[in-house]
Formats: sequence, C-alpha cells, structure tokens
Amino acid sequence: MTGDNLGRGQELVVGALWHGFADMGVVERDGAFVVARGEGAYIWDDAGTRYLDATAGLWFTNVGHGRTEIATAVADQIGKLAHYSNFGDLTSEPTVELAERLATIAPVPGSKIFFTSGGSDSVDTAAKLARRYWQEVGKPTKTLLVGREKAYHGMHVGGTSLAGIPVNGDGYGRLWDDTATVTWDDAKALLALIEKVGADTIAAFFCEPIIGAGGVYLPPDGYLAEIRDICREHDILFVVDEVVTGFGRIGGSWFASSRFDLQPDMVTTAKGLTSGYLPMGAVFIAPRVAEPFFAGGVWWRHGYTYGGHAAAAAAALANLDILERENLLAESARLEKTLHETLAPLADHPRVAEVRSGLGAVAAVQLTDPAEAPEVVKQLRAHGISGRAAGQGALQISPSFVMTDEQVRDLADGFAAALG
Repeated sequence: MTGDNLGRGQELVVGALWHGFADMGVVERDGAFVVARGEGAYIWDDAGTRYLDATAGLWFTNVGHGRTEIATAVADQIGKLAHYSNFGDLTSEPTVELAERLATIAPVPGSKIFFTSGGSDSVDTAAKLARRYWQEVGKPTKTLLVGREKAYHGMHVGGTSLAGIPVNGDGYGRLWDDTATVTWDDAKALLALIEKVGADTIAAFFCEPIIGAGGVYLPPDGYLAEIRDICREHDILFVVDEVVTGFGRIGGSWFASSRFDLQPDMVTTAKGLTSGYLPMGAVFIAPRVAEPFFAGGVWWRHGYTYGGHAAAAAAALANLDILERENLLAESARLEKTLHETLAPLADHPRVAEVRSGLGAVAAVQLTDPAEAPEVVKQLRAHGISGRAAGQGALQISPSFVMTDEQVRDLADGFAAALG
C-alpha cells in the first residue's frame, strides 16, 4: 500500500518489508506502525506521538530505551574491532570478559557460556547439545526432547518442533522427530511420559519458568521444584528456557533458576542480555554437561558466525553495568508487586476473563473473546499504549524495569479505556 500522504520511509515499510508473525494482507491494507525512537519507558511513532511501551519491545528492553551509554560502548568497540570469529581458538576481548562475567551470576557455579545470536539459536543449541551429550557419555538411546503445551521456544527447527503452540508449526510438516509435548501445569504428566517411553529414551526436558509468548502463564505452586526433582531422579537433562525471564525479568533475581533453586543443566538466554540494543544470546552450560567436551579429543561441530559478536558483547557488558548500578533487579521486584495490584481491577471488566500476574515484571490481561485481540491492540494505541497480543487473546505486559509506579497506573488506565 502506498499513497500521497505517506513518506518515503513508510512506503518502504508498507510496500517491501515482510513482517514476522503478521497477516501481510492486513498490513498492506492498513499500513505499518513505525516506531521512530524511544526513551525510558516510552516510544514515539514517526508522526511524533508518544506511547507507553507495555512490552519493552519484545520482552527485551529491560533497562529502558535511549541508553546512550550502551551506544557509546558499541561505537567504541566497533571503532577497534566490530567482530571476528569465535571458532577454533579465536575470540575477542569483550567476548571473553562477558563470558567470565556471566559465569559469576550463573545459576550453577562453574557453568560454561556458549554465545549465540538470539533466543531461537540458544534453544536449538541446547537441543543439539543435549542429544550430543548423551552420545558422549555412552547413552545414545536418549534422544527424545520434551516440551510443554503453550510453550514457545523460538522459531528455528528445533524450537518450533519443541513448542506447545500447534499453530506455529502448521503448514511445515514434521520438522524434527523425537520430540514430545506434555501438559504445561502438571508435573505428573512428565512422569506419565517417562513410564510410557522409558527414561532411557529421553534426553532433555525444556521448561519456561513463566510461559511467555504462549500467553504469560505462571507456574503452579511447587511445579518447578517437582519437575527439577523428576528430571534428577530419572537422569533427564533439565533445560530452563530463560530467554524471557533471564537478566532480572523474574523480579529480584538474575534468573528464575536462581530464585527457585532449579539447578538446571542448561539455561537458554537472549533478550535481556543486551536489552535488545544488539542481537545476542547465550547458553549457560553446567559443569556436568560441559565436562565431556572440555576433557579433550571431542569436537562439537556447532556454532554461529555472529556468536559472541564483539560489539554485541560490549553492549551486553554496558547493559549489565546499568542493571547493577541502578539496582534494576530490585525495580523489577517492585514492578512485580505494582503490576499485580494495579492491574487486578481489570479482571472485573466483562471483556476480560482473567488477569495473570504476581510473579516477575510480567502480566497478561486475558480477553474473554480472543478474536478481539487485534482490535484491542489498536485501541491501546489510540489511548497512548503500545502493546501486543500473545497466546490466545492475552494482552502481554512486560515493561522496562525503569517504568515508575505512576506509569503503571497510566498503563492500567489506558487498558481500561481501550477495553471500553
């Protein structure tokens, strides 16, 4: 779609760009929402209209928009060396520094850090490593990878196969054999699968502490600890997907794995690692899993051109500086409480089925009629809120940790107005 009233930039966005997760016929008809800049908890569109950013981009802008400190760190690094490679014995100074720093906050002491370009890379890395690990320790039958209903693990082949959102796999056929899905909220479902197929066939169980893109579902009390114990008892690798919850989103802790003492074998991360200022992900690999590969004589033929990107590492280091200096993990814990209290009245609205909140700086306003979600998202914009729908008609809330309590009240008011 083009028109005389559209600038050149809008023509390019509407006419040439293929958006992810979009009905492109609708985008061509209605046009794109062009985000021009951001500062703190706000963004502005290309017409200069300001919006509260309810979702911190796509769950990731933990430190808020417009952090020139990160931009300066990236520019300085690019001026010296943008990137080279981390294959073989090659690396760069900021990449080594970042790995060492992440190891100090890892949920499992002594963890190794494998860098990727994003969350989907991290999930597929963990999936491949889980299967290769069992080969190395002499248990080659352990190949089955298990996920949960509603779960989202990125959109690479492994993550798409693992995920519990059937519509995301529609139209592709079977991408990856040896995957299974169990009920999202009952640990006994994993036990039932173990009894059916045998623990000697299962390589790993993948678990989001808070289900994110599937609709923001919080874990039932005791669920995560029970799953941890089942995996330990049956010698199944426990992979905790913290692409959303990592780096403070869980509220008061670097990771949900630390807050709930999950002792994971691997943790997949991305988003909050750089607060989205540059693409980067990382897999935290516990000593148990890393040991066969660090003993010598084993090549793991896996990696990404931009894994451990030097400029992205500089962004991550500056991002971690801000999180620590401004005590933003505590601010996330504040938001956990404020979101829960401030959004609760929305549950009484006739168009709302429930409000899910109370764990981490996340929430969801579940619409009674999921089909209304696209229109409500547009109404949110009309009332100064940039939001999105997740799962089946859940309006996602995952603000930057710099969002104030007053801004949360503005957010709730905007949601109430958009609902009518």
